Amino acid sequence: MSEIAGARVLVTGGHGFLGRHVCDALTDAGATPLPVGRAEVDLRDGAAVRGLFDRTRPDLVVHAAVTGGGIGWMRAHPADAFVDNVRMSTEVMDSAWRAGVRRFCGVSSACAYAVDAVQPMREEALFAGDPEPTNGPYGHAKRAMMVQGAAYAAQHGFDSVFVVPTNLYGPGESVDPGRAHVVGALVRRFEEACRADLDEVTCWGTGRATRDLLFVRDAAAGIVAALERGAGPAPVNLGSGDERTIEEIARAIAGAVGFRGRIRWDAAQPDGMPRKVLDIARARSLLGWTPRTPLAEGLVEMVAWFRGSSSSPGASNG
Repeated sequence: MSEIAGARVLVTGGHGFLGRHVCDALTDAGATPLPVGRAEVDLRDGAAVRGLFDRTRPDLVVHAAVTGGGIGWMRAHPADAFVDNVRMSTEVMDSAWRAGVRRFCGVSSACAYAVDAVQPMREEALFAGDPEPTNGPYGHAKRAMMVQGAAYAAQHGFDSVFVVPTNLYGPGESVDPGRAHVVGALVRRFEEACRADLDEVTCWGTGRATRDLLFVRDAAAGIVAALERGAGPAPVNLGSGDERTIEEIARAIAGAVGFRGRIRWDAAQPDGMPRKVLDIARARSLLGWTPRTPLAEGLVEMVAWFRGSSSSPGASNG
C-alpha cells in the first residue's frame, strides 16, 4: 500500500505537460489528485491562492506550475520568468503552510545550477555561481523557492521537499515554436520537414552542448516518490544520468521521425548551458527511484503521440 494512498493532493500546473503525468502517478498510488491550472486560479494572487486552499483542503501539495518555455522564450521574457515564478511559489507554499498541509513538493529545475557547475551536477553545488544567463532569471526564481522551503522548515517546521528535474520530454510536451523545449521543438521541425519533403533542417546552436533528457513519466514517478518519502528541504536531482550532445539528440529524433536529410547548425543562435547532466545518486538512495525509459523508446512514444495528437502540428500542448 502506498504511503500516500487516500491523500488529497493539490497539483498546481495539473493540466500541463508534467502535471498531467503527476496526476496519473498519484492515482496509481491510490491518492486523489486535485489538478489546478491557469483557467481556475491565478497563483500569483495571494487571496486567490488562499481561497483555493480553503476550497480544496489538500493533505499534500505538488507545485508544478511554471511560467516558462524554451531558450527563445526565456531570452525574450526574463522578467516574466523571474517574477511570475517567484510570486507563484511564494503564495502557494505560504498558503500550504497556513492550511496545515502535511508535505509540500516543489518542482525546481536544472536551470538553477551554475553555468560553470562541475559535471555531473550534484545537489550540494546548486547555489554555487550564477545560472546560464539566458535561463538565469528562471533559475534564480527556482532557487528562491528552495530558499523559502528551507526558511519555512527552520522557522515553522514545515515539511517540504524539492526535486530538480533535468530536461523533460514525452507525450503532451509543448510543440509550440514560441515555447517548446529541445525535444518538442525538434520533433515538430523534423516531422514538418518530412511532410514537406525537405532535404535539410536547420537547428539552433553548434550542436555541441550536452543535455540529460528524462522521460516525463519517469519524472512523475520521482515526484511521487519524493512526496511519499520526503527528503527535507535540500534538493534532489531527477535525471537520466545519460549525457548526449544536442547533435546526437537531433539525430536520434530525426531517426525516430524518419527524416533522412541533412542537419545544418546555426551557430549564431544560442547553445544555452554548455553541459547539463545531473548526478542522481541522492534520488536513488533517498527515494529508491531510478529512471526506466531509454531515450530511443521514449522518442518512439513521443513521435507517436505527436502524430496522433489532434493539435499536431499546431499550438502548445504544454
